[in-house]
Amino acid sequence: QVQLVESGGGLVQPGGSLRLSCQASAFTLDYYAIGWFRQAPGKNREAVLCITRSGSTTIYADSVRGRFTISRDNTKNTVYLQMNSLKPEDTAVYYCATDAANCVMVGPNQYDHWGQGTQVTVSS
Repeated sequence: QVQLVESGGGLVQPGGSLRLSCQASAFTLDYYAIGWFRQAPGKNREAVLCITRSGSTTIYADSVRGRFTISRDNTKNTVYLQMNSLKPEDTAVYYCATDAANCVMVGPNQYDHWGQGTQVTVSS
């Protein structure tokens, strides 16, 4: 069964760091671009970052520029989201998804598979 599993979330103080992982099972991540999204309580889901099949980064959310980075390790079938200088407004459930459009936003149907999400809470 094709599956994405996020991990690495938790509670962190403002200014702290977390690294989220998105690991694929039952398929090879090499052939997919992967996007990271987040959804805060009472808000719409927001696209954060995306990494293309070749490893290039697309930043969707200006609020994370200079603080978040995305990377991939195809040998581990995993994509990472490194989050530094975290702020309370980064609190959300973070999801990864496969992107059939290689990080070019064309519509919701480009995201084939989603993980279950991991909670990130930034609070003192």
